[in-house]
Amino acid sequence: MPLEALICAQYGLQSTPDYPIAAIAAAADGLEVGRAYWLRADPVHLVLQRDCFSLGESIPLPVSSEHAKSMIASLNQHFNQDGLMFLIGKSGAWYLRAEQTPSIKTSLPSVASGKNIHQFMPHGLESSKWLALLNEVQMLLYEHPANEARESCGEVAVNSVWLSGGGLMPQSSVTQRPVTHSPATQGEASLILADSAFYHGLAKFADEPYQGLSSSLDDVLNHQVQHIRLQLPTANTLVWFDMLMAALKAKKIKQLTLNIGFYEKSIIVEMRPVDTYKFWRSNKPVMDYFK
Repeated sequence: MPLEALICAQYGLQSTPDYPIAAIAAAADGLEVGRAYWLRADPVHLVLQRDCFSLGESIPLPVSSEHAKSMIASLNQHFNQDGLMFLIGKSGAWYLRAEQTPSIKTSLPSVASGKNIHQFMPHGLESSKWLALLNEVQMLLYEHPANEARESCGEVAVNSVWLSGGGLMPQSSVTQRPVTHSPATQGEASLILADSAFYHGLAKFADEPYQGLSSSLDDVLNHQVQHIRLQLPTANTLVWFDMLMAALKAKKIKQLTLNIGFYEKSIIVEMRPVDTYKFWRSNKPVMDYFK
C-alpha cells in the first residue's frame, strides 16, 4: 500500500473504501469538517502522452493564493447547486466537501503518478457521475484567466483536480492498534513532528502532541520523549538519513523505524544500534527491497 495508507492503517483507521485522509487533514487545516464527506482536490496538470494522460509533477501544483481563490470561486459558482463546495485550507491545500456520501473509490496520487491515469480515476456505482464532474472541472479551468496568467509567467496550467482520500471524519480516537510490528509502527507517538495538515490531523484524532518540523536532528533528540514520529522534510532528505544513522550508531536513538513509500508500495525498516555493526551484510540499493 502507499505510504499515506500505511500510516492510516498504523493508526487503526479503516478504508471505507478510501482512508479518510481528506477529512483528517481538513480538520487540522482550519476547516469545519462536521459530518460532511470530504475529498482532497489537489490541483494538477494532466500531461498528454501518445495515447493517454498522466499526472505531471508536482502533485499538488503550487498555486498562488490569488490564483487559487479565483479558480475555486469559479468552481463553486458552477457546482454549489449540486451540493458540492471546493475549499482552501490554511496550508493552501484544496478540498471538496460533499453533502452526500458518494459511491466511489479513489486512488492516491502517489499510486497514479507516472502512469496512464485511466485505471486510477474514481470508480464505483457513481463513477460516471464523478467522471462527468471532472470533465466539467477541466472545461471550467480551460482558458481560465488565472491559468492564462500562470502560463504567461512560464508556469503550467492547472487543468484538473485529483480527487482522493475521501471519507467522513472518524468520531473516536483509536483504541486498538495493529500488533504485527513494534510499538513504533503502531501510532502511539509521544510527539509528532511534521509540517503537514494530514499529520497534524492524525495527532488531533489520536490525542497526541504535535509540533512543527524541527530544523535539525539535535532539536528532535532534545525533546527527551520515548517515541517521536518524524515526517522527514522533502528537502535535504538524504542529509537527514545520514544524521539519523550517525545518531543511531552513537546510541542516541534506541530504535529507528523507517516507513518508506515508493508510489503504490511501502516498506517498514526497523534498526537498532547493534544493526549498524553487522559488517558482514552487503549493502543493497533501497529499490532492491521494492522488487
